[in-house]
Amino acid sequence: MTSISPSTSQEVYYLPLNDAGHPDVPGGYIYLPPPTTPAYLVRFAIEGTSSICREGSLWVNIPKQDQKFNRHSFNEYKLKPDFNQTLHIDIPIHCAGAFAFYTTYTPLPAFSSTKAASPTPTKTETFYLDVEPRLTVNGTVLPIDSLSIFSVISKLMGQYPKDWERHLRGIGQREYNMVHFTPLMQRGSSNSPYSIYDQLTFDPACFPNGEDDVATMIKSMEKNHGLLGLTDVVLNHTASNSKWLEAHPEAGYNIETAPWHEAALELDNALLQYGTDLAKYGLPTELKTSNDLQRVMDGMKPYCLDLVNIWEFYVVKVSRDAQAAVDAWMTGITKADSHVDGAKDWPLSRKVEFLRTNALLGANEFAGRFHKKIDSNVAAALLTSVFGHGDKGQQQTALDATTEWLKALNVPFYQEYDADVAVIKQQVQDRVRYLRLDEDGPKLGPINKQNAFIESYFTRLPLNETTKKHNPKALFLVNNGWVWAADAMRDNAGSSSRAYLRREVIVWGDCVKLRYGKGPDDNPYLWDFMTRYTRLMAKYFAGFRIDNCHSTPLHVAEYLLDQARNVRPDLAVFAELFTGDEKMDYVFVKRLGLSALIREAMQAWSTQEVSRLVHMHGGRPIGSFEIDTISSSKKLKPSAAVNGINDSLAALDGSLAESTEIVHNIRQSPVHALFMDCTHDNEVPAQKRDARDTLPNAALVNMCACATGSVMGYDEIYPKLINLVSEPRLYHSSFSDHEVKVGAGRGGIGRIKKLLNQIHTFMGRNGYDETFIHHEGEYITVHRMHPKTRKGYFTVAHTAFPGYGEGHGQLTPVHLSGTMAKLIGSWKLVVNVSDSAKQAILDDKSFLRGLPSSVSDISGVGLEVKADETVIKMPTDFPPGSIAIFETWIPGAEHADGLDGYITSGATEAFSDSSLIDLNFILYRSEPEERDASGGKDGAYAIAGHGTLVYAGLQGWWSCLRDVIRYNQLGHAICNHLREGTWAMDYMVGRLERMSKQEGYTSLSKPAAWLQSRFDAIRNIPSFLRPRYFALVVQAAYEAAWARGMQLLSDDVQNGQGFVQSLAMVSVQMTGYMPSASLVPFKSVPSMAAGLPHFSSSWARCWGRDIFISLRGLYLATGRYSDAHSHIMAFASVLKHGMIPNLLSDGKLPRYNSRDSIWFFLQCIQDYTKMVPSGLKILQDTVDRRFLPYDDTYFEFDDPRAYSKKSTIEEIIQETLQRHASGLSFREANAGPNLDMQMKDEGFNIEIHVDWNTGIIFGGNQSNCGTWMDKMGESDRAGSRGVPGTPRDGAPVEITGLLASTLTWLADLHEQGQYQFGGVTTNSGDEITFKAWVTKLQDNFERCYYVPPDPSDDGSYDVNTAIVNRRGIYKDLYRSGKEYEDYQLRPNFPIAMTVAPQLFTPEKALGALAMADKYLRGPTGMATLDPSDLNYRPYYINSEDSNDFGTSKGRNYHQGPEWIWPTGFFLRALLKFDLERKCGKAERTEAFQQITRRLEGCKVAIRESAWAGLAELTQKNGEFCGDSSPTQCWSAGCLMDLFYDAKEFAKE
Repeated sequence: MTSISPSTSQEVYYLPLNDAGHPDVPGGYIYLPPPTTPAYLVRFAIEGTSSICREGSLWVNIPKQDQKFNRHSFNEYKLKPDFNQTLHIDIPIHCAGAFAFYTTYTPLPAFSSTKAASPTPTKTETFYLDVEPRLTVNGTVLPIDSLSIFSVISKLMGQYPKDWERHLRGIGQREYNMVHFTPLMQRGSSNSPYSIYDQLTFDPACFPNGEDDVATMIKSMEKNHGLLGLTDVVLNHTASNSKWLEAHPEAGYNIETAPWHEAALELDNALLQYGTDLAKYGLPTELKTSNDLQRVMDGMKPYCLDLVNIWEFYVVKVSRDAQAAVDAWMTGITKADSHVDGAKDWPLSRKVEFLRTNALLGANEFAGRFHKKIDSNVAAALLTSVFGHGDKGQQQTALDATTEWLKALNVPFYQEYDADVAVIKQQVQDRVRYLRLDEDGPKLGPINKQNAFIESYFTRLPLNETTKKHNPKALFLVNNGWVWAADAMRDNAGSSSRAYLRREVIVWGDCVKLRYGKGPDDNPYLWDFMTRYTRLMAKYFAGFRIDNCHSTPLHVAEYLLDQARNVRPDLAVFAELFTGDEKMDYVFVKRLGLSALIREAMQAWSTQEVSRLVHMHGGRPIGSFEIDTISSSKKLKPSAAVNGINDSLAALDGSLAESTEIVHNIRQSPVHALFMDCTHDNEVPAQKRDARDTLPNAALVNMCACATGSVMGYDEIYPKLINLVSEPRLYHSSFSDHEVKVGAGRGGIGRIKKLLNQIHTFMGRNGYDETFIHHEGEYITVHRMHPKTRKGYFTVAHTAFPGYGEGHGQLTPVHLSGTMAKLIGSWKLVVNVSDSAKQAILDDKSFLRGLPSSVSDISGVGLEVKADETVIKMPTDFPPGSIAIFETWIPGAEHADGLDGYITSGATEAFSDSSLIDLNFILYRSEPEERDASGGKDGAYAIAGHGTLVYAGLQGWWSCLRDVIRYNQLGHAICNHLREGTWAMDYMVGRLERMSKQEGYTSLSKPAAWLQSRFDAIRNIPSFLRPRYFALVVQAAYEAAWARGMQLLSDDVQNGQGFVQSLAMVSVQMTGYMPSASLVPFKSVPSMAAGLPHFSSSWARCWGRDIFISLRGLYLATGRYSDAHSHIMAFASVLKHGMIPNLLSDGKLPRYNSRDSIWFFLQCIQDYTKMVPSGLKILQDTVDRRFLPYDDTYFEFDDPRAYSKKSTIEEIIQETLQRHASGLSFREANAGPNLDMQMKDEGFNIEIHVDWNTGIIFGGNQSNCGTWMDKMGESDRAGSRGVPGTPRDGAPVEITGLLASTLTWLADLHEQGQYQFGGVTTNSGDEITFKAWVTKLQDNFERCYYVPPDPSDDGSYDVNTAIVNRRGIYKDLYRSGKEYEDYQLRPNFPIAMTVAPQLFTPEKALGALAMADKYLRGPTGMATLDPSDLNYRPYYINSEDSNDFGTSKGRNYHQGPEWIWPTGFFLRALLKFDLERKCGKAERTEAFQQITRRLEGCKVAIRESAWAGLAELTQKNGEFCGDSSPTQCWSAGCLMDLFYDAKEFAKE
């Protein structure tokens, strides 16, 4: 976005590959600009452990510097797996061309808890990357879209150099910059330019000195006339009289090299003979009516088709093959006996099918008469099964039976023949009608030797000394042609096609189709000959037009273009491509590196259709969005796409360091066009439209943002299409004989064309790629402008079609908002199209001339310049055939540094002082948070037609804009809103300014001032441009704020892949000041929200369980140690009953009803001591106690006793363990409906105790729900009020695991002298050490929790066999109030595995994880209950109030819906236990790849989420849940844990 000197920057084109190795580029077409100096880079970006990284390599055939391109020479780039990184492979682009890449890898096997075989290595399909050639003329670079091409029929140019130089001077004077020549080679007998006699000899009639003349001409064109050369290359065929064919008939499809054409040849001969014999049969030889044609067609069967017996090419010869089968049967020679048991009882159809399947030879060929035959030995086996061994007495019976079988076998072949004959007759009839009767046909007249009944499909080489050396069959060569709506990838002359037999080919009798085969080895002479021809053309011409590209085999075109590019790397290649399928067009374009496809304006039949074509080729809409970013690779190591922004984070300051990168996302690109106002194949405007349309048609074409072209005769207004085969006259053009100056004049439109070409080339060279087209009646207006300077050109064209006369109605005044305009000129074309004028032109026997015409100035064009717009009014005298051209500019877009550069500069500095808490406000703040922070005055911004943004901060705007920008959705509601006013700008600035005045937010003044200044710069631009510039500002601000966030987070985050960075930024999203929710009651402290927007403010913001499940990932893994510390201290201060509250409520009204929160809290303290430098010091940090230590007395927060005592964190930990060891029994303070209106009275009673036989902690009852699965029934209608959906009383598996983790940690610390307490006192007064306690757990855990796969092993475990639902799992609970709930498969056991792996036998753990992977894992989350469980209800709808006890009022919250946060623990456990069994680098990589594969859904979710986070939960199979919180702290935090673990495991 910012203008930077190439010497200080590196341009990069970012090419991400997805997990399957496919390019993740909109549309899939990769088209890059010409090579630069220094070379720009293509950056392949591959996630570090995606599937293709397993023993993977990227293979690219882009040549290195000074290396010749070889399509089959691929450079290998090994993919080195890295779970935490996105792999970047930078490849410099040194030359233009069509390049390919693919990846090889060993596919990832399905996860198995046992050893699995590794799949066979494989490769992806091949993908293509096209680089535009760098064309220059006299030192001036000409992008493809700046070309103005002039096409000539070379043989009509006259003698070189006299006539040619004259015409070339005239072409150059009209400011064309490239000349397209039809083939310049020696022509064949038809004199068609495309029927080349000798591909290596230039036409001596034009170039007496051959190649020397061409070399001189090309040099003069470039030096003297500023013209590049473009020539047709004809690769498909050669002239039928090419002398070299006589020596090398194998170059064509003849009956020797292509025997499948024998039937077509015989039919061709018969048809020609039939035409000769028409009179003999009493049939008309001159067809004047349809009845005449019908008589001839009726005679075709008896006098032609029946004589050649073409059916013999289709069928088995019954008499021959029946006798051969019987003979074999008699001799006992048989095959396939095992397949014919019981054949005696088979029906006829089965016997025939047996022969068709097992005995039929030549079924897939079409080689000669009766080429199909039966393998007599196989048929003999069938006879043996039916009649026994050969017996003379049954010989005739066997012969009769075999004859019957073969006749039945032939039935479908005869049907096939009949179908083909019907096509043949129809094709011949249609073709003869066109040639003899149709009004638009040539009306050839009498059928005679000169004009045969039908065109021959074959060239018959003369018999001479050269040809007589060949097999006579080699002398009949297939002629070239085309087949209507044919498959472009199919060879119509190949063995699989019968197009020539069925007479489906529109044949060119003067051309022989060339037979290349599969490669040079199939036809060495032809490949060598055509290679020399192609290289000769590339030696002199800057561009090729591939004639009949759609009929040229792709592999042939690839090879020959490679040869050409070896001669001239910057070769422009154009093609006419009539595949009829846009997808097929892309195949040709990508593989051949086509610069553009030829498109024809004269195909349009109305003004409306012209408008559509101009729309198609006009470029991007005005005001299109910019998608490129500038980034500094020094500041941040590049990573993958982050929530929609570029991989390398933006440093959008105008004064960037040497390492600055300009990163381009590869835009979606259509197939580029060479848009011709007229071609050699088109009828001219004087024929198809109105001669006056010559001028507006030319103007509209030249306003398009693509290469454009014209043809000799168009500017001169020739009266009709030139027959390029038979036309004997030479060109005449007044523009070749006189100086061409812009303006009015006689003799055609060349003077105006000069201006049009000047404008077109100027716009193309300078990147004027935005266009607005308007169609109104007979008028079309086109406004094309530069996307940054906003300078442009505006054209009004009054088209001229038959019936327009002098015009119908005026053009409505044009209002150019915010735009100034200056009239360049206005002209009308008048043409004399009288019969006498036409005849005088056509009577000239020597020269081709244009119709009498004049271009005259039009006066009276109204141009009213106002302060905020320019109004253009066309005069009354502006008839069809008129144009007006204006130069435009937008004052509001003018800026000394360039508007784009200014509004995107300085963002890095503006946000450089922002803290993470500032960024919470700058980037995020949901609607409730914004209301809370503003005292209810402000909320998130609402947009008509779109709704309220999810955040008030920049993320809200970016989430709305990112796809609008990427897909250029200028019709989106936000764009309409921005065009209507500047309220959005006022809101964004005002919000920051107001907050910057509050304590703690003063650093927001810099971002506010930056936004104000940038928005001020764009307030006065035209409203239609406002969305683009607003988006630029927002993107610059967003990326700078994001980059600042990265700078403030840990190195692991900064250097991590984009998914990691997105997860880490959820910590910023969730942490901020909230007036209604602090960590302590007496001052405002930033706090973590459980989720947005549902859990964002007041009592609902801070949940103890949620915070401490999330804290390790969101704070410790991101380097936010201070925030981690403040949250630990805050909850430590409110310890009571040996528990922390689930609902903090500022510490004012804490609620102690969650049995698991305290254990997640202790786990976080443990993690803090291990992850934070000098983290153990926290154990000695002191907190003021909200309640008295070891005292269950409740009092209010302002009671004198509150905060009167202090404890160290060490003491907090010990109190927790001691209280649990002693046993807990209390009733919640303030119990009753005011505390919880859903709870039954007994639910307020909290009981917790340790079973000292096992060391396991038990607690809860069937009326409360003390773990994270805490949904209480609420429906009176269903009778579920007060009945928990998941009480989980007893011993939840995760609490047991967390307990073991804490005890192990403390035992180790005590042994090291870093924790003063060695154990606790039990409720019976006994002392027990931490080590002894954890040993009890270790000894009993699997006995209590494991359910073995084999029921015979149940005796070794505490298992009630009758209740087991699924085996090979770990119980969710132990000894709960409902025994069957113990045995439910839920996603809680991986929590225990993660924190206390020592409790688990690795083989059993992997087996259980495999079960969870198979039955619980969804696309993003883990099903909260086994789908086979009778209580499984996977759709959570909290508003449902039905009679369904299980689901009413959302009671099934944790009975099947898929929660995201357990995914983190599941994947952590899976990675840990999978790695334990892996040996060697490859196996360990596989473990990481298994995890990567299972993260794909989460990656997609966070990338697509407007909330830039991961949801709380989904319905079944990842379906959207409307009642889920759209971004939840623990969903992101637990996955951040995974990446931290992975980093640590990678060190091992």
